[in-house]
Amino acid sequence: MRNFALTDFIKTCAVFTIVLALGACNMNGHAPYNAAGISPAAKEILEIETALRGTDAAVIQQTVPPIIGTGYATISAQPAHNINQKRLMAIRVARLDAMRDITEQVHGLRLSAQTTVVDAVLQNDTTRASVDGTIRGARTVRINPVGRDTYEVVLELDRDMIARIMMAVR
Repeated sequence: MRNFALTDFIKTCAVFTIVLALGACNMNGHAPYNAAGISPAAKEILEIETALRGTDAAVIQQTVPPIIGTGYATISAQPAHNINQKRLMAIRVARLDAMRDITEQVHGLRLSAQTTVVDAVLQNDTTRASVDGTIRGARTVRINPVGRDTYEVVLELDRDMIARIMMAVR
């Protein structure tokens, strides 16, 4: 709600400035023109519109939170022969899991479910989920060991990248 109030305030200030600029014109309806053929009032209005476009983009930029994805993987479940390889593989798997998490948030999740009921008794309930999409620009926030056998990887898709995705969608 704060952002809407800020936007309304900015627009009100712009209208007030335009009214002041137009009021400064000559009373006979003729405003002086510069060498480019643009009156000072029209030039000021163009400057205000340009500033407002930049301000609206800044307000939108500040209201879009980053998208954060978290992934986990266990070390002991990795198919390697020594512990160092298992650790590296666990970090890689946790990173892919975090990417999947971000992809779900950006592109959505395809979900299919099937339930079998016989004589009003649940016999089988199957749910499948899949995600498909491309993620670029995700940066690694942290890689932490959790407990003795698990790694956690946190990735972030920052505001700039989200804005680029939104522009591409539009």
